[in-house]
Amino acid sequence: MIFITVGTHEQPFNRLLEYIDELKGNGTIVEEVIMQTGFSTYEPKYCKWKKLFSFAEMNEYVERARIVITHGGPSSFIMPLQVGKIPIVVPRQKKYNEHVNDHQIVFCREVARRQGNIIEVEEMKRLGEVITQYDSLVAGMDVNRHSNNEKFCEEFEKLVDRMFHDE
Repeated sequence: MIFITVGTHEQPFNRLLEYIDELKGNGTIVEEVIMQTGFSTYEPKYCKWKKLFSFAEMNEYVERARIVITHGGPSSFIMPLQVGKIPIVVPRQKKYNEHVNDHQIVFCREVARRQGNIIEVEEMKRLGEVITQYDSLVAGMDVNRHSNNEKFCEEFEKLVDRMFHDE
């Protein structure tokens, strides 16, 4: 199953939903597709969809999905990372009136470059290829990166231990 989420931003992300629905309709995607469409106006014809899911439903779909495709909102792509999945992230773009600026593009490029644990796709024409080659693309990627906060806390704990035990 492929799960799509466009988050809860008030601007539609029809471009992503329409393209995925087209891929499902033309047989490029053969497995089940479930979409969270948010405030988008497009109503998928070939995919199961609902405007909003509860947090519990979102967790369930993310855990069950073979592939999770999200917009560039950090909360949406961190969720699959937390359950050990590499998400395909399609940033919303200002030129399509999907967001107020292009911060999602900038942010997603940096996460992909620094962490190497998301597949960032800016051009829709690349998305079908990324979906069909997903398993080979993620084979060499490390989803288990540690956050800087976690590293800081570990080092801080060692420092405190040395301060109180090295007397």
